[in-house]
This record gives sequence, C-alpha cells and structure tokens, in this order.
Amino acid sequence: MAESTKTALITGGSKGIGYGVAEVLIKEGIQVAITSRSQKSADEAAAKLNQIREGFAIGIESDVRSLESQQNAVKVILEKWGQLDYVIANAGVGHFAPIYDLTVEQWQETIDINLTGVFFSAKASLAALKETKGYFINISSLAGTNFFPDGTAYNASKFGLVGFSQAMMMDVRKDGIKVSTIMPGSVATEFADHTPSEKDAWKIQPEDIGQIVSDLIKMPARTLPSKIEVRPSVPGK
Repeated sequence: MAESTKTALITGGSKGIGYGVAEVLIKEGIQVAITSRSQKSADEAAAKLNQIREGFAIGIESDVRSLESQQNAVKVILEKWGQLDYVIANAGVGHFAPIYDLTVEQWQETIDINLTGVFFSAKASLAALKETKGYFINISSLAGTNFFPDGTAYNASKFGLVGFSQAMMMDVRKDGIKVSTIMPGSVATEFADHTPSEKDAWKIQPEDIGQIVSDLIKMPARTLPSKIEVRPSVPGK
C-alpha cells in the first residue's frame, strides 16, 4: 500500500512566512491547511496555493488565541485528510513602543498570540502528531535571544517562545514527536505593517524559511536541529 500523503497545518498562513512555507511544502507534495482569522483571507490564499497543485491547500478560519478554535482546525484536517504530520506555528504580531507608551492591550495581544497561541496550537495538535510521529516547528525570531529598545512585549513573547519550545521538545521527543524553533532575523514580509518591495531584496525571503522547514522534515530521524538561528547573509545598508 502506498504511503499516505503527508499533511501540514500552518497558523497565520495566508501571507508572509506562513504562505512562503506553504508554497514550498505543496511543491514537495505535502497537503497544507493554512489558517487566518479571516476565512476570506484563508480562502484567497488557498486558492492561489491550489494553482501550484490542485486540491493540496485548504483555508481555515482560526484564531490562535482560542484553544477551541485551534482544536477545530485540527479536527477539520483530520476529517478531510485523516492525519496530521506537521504543525508550523507561525502566527505572530508585533507591537513596538517604549515601555512608557506600550499599552496594556498591545502587551496582552502580543503575549496572547506569540506565546499563549503556540501553547494552544500544541495542546490542540499533539495527540494527532503522536499518532504520526510528527513534527512541531515554531517560527520564533532573533528577538528571542537579542533584546532591543521598544521591544519589551515582542522580546518577552519571543524569549518565552524559545524557552517554551525547547522545554516542549524535551517533553515530547520520547513519543517520537520532533520540535524545532526557527529564529529568523529580517524577513521580507508584511509584518508590523511593512510593505515588501525591491528594497527588501537583501532580507531573508519567506520561501527561504520554507526551505528550512523542508530541510528539517527531511532530516534523518535520529537527528534533531532543535534551534536554528538564521540571518541575512549581508546586512542591509
């Protein structure tokens, strides 16, 4: 019997890094479910992805701040494809301001999405990943190891995410589940209301992160790169 097609869940996959990862995985024959807080955005992105391989992408409305919402996303995947092999926890937000000016709402949203959201994604998916000896990949940031002015909320969320990821890795590897954390520097995306342009050519591109994800899941089973820092080869001027 032929091996079943692998499947992936990518949170925040309608644009940016998540979309770039989805493109790479679909080209390699992996079915991908992308989530967005907007069903319209998820459907539009999935339609574009299905032009690469018809029927290989679905869009799901889901908010990582809700455990129930994440559980529903996993349920949709299992009902449609029967298994879940990879989770790429990518959804994120950035609010940058001096501590004097950072609002309670900005702090809470950053922690809720960037940190608690990943916890919810893990809680929703680990049972399915245990069945497939799957892989949970967190998209963190170099902000999880390098602090900077105006970064109290973002640094806290990403430092916390790195610690969470490494401890989770040690919890679940005995069950055959791999966990890795990718920590990119500057990536050409719409993050923090940025509009990518030719001026971003020096930055890491979303598909480059997709290639890292692809390389991780192809790694021999005995080897686990648990934390990967990645930077532009040449910094921008």
